[in-house]
Amino acid sequence: MANVLALVDDVFFQAKMLETARQVGIDLKTVATGEALLAEAAQSSPALLIVDLNVRAGGVEALERLRAAGNQCPVIAFLSHVQAELAERARAAGCQQVLPRSKFTHNLAAILSRAKG
Repeated sequence: MANVLALVDDVFFQAKMLETARQVGIDLKTVATGEALLAEAAQSSPALLIVDLNVRAGGVEALERLRAAGNQCPVIAFLSHVQAELAERARAAGCQQVLPRSKFTHNLAAILSRAKG
C-alpha cells in the first residue's frame, strides 16, 4: 500500500479521510501538528503529503521547514477558497497543488489514489 501522510486537526475530517483511504486501498496516517508532520515525514518518507493549511498548529510553517530540510515529497494542500495570500505562501513553500477545501473534498478519492503510483 502507498504511504500518505496528512496534517489535519479536524477529527471529523480525519475520519472522512481515513475512511476514503481505506476504500481506495491507501495507507493514510494523520497528524495534528506541524511538528508531528515534520517528525513523521522524516521517519516514514511518504509518497504524498496532504496539508490542511487551516490547522491551528503550523501548516505552512511545517511546509517551509520541510523544504528547508531538503524533503521533496509531493504536497497537496487545501484551505478556504478566500485565503489567496495563504495559498501563495504554500506554493512558495513548495506545495505543488493548493485547492479550496470543497474541491479537495470532492476529489479526495482521486487525490489519494495518485499516491499508488
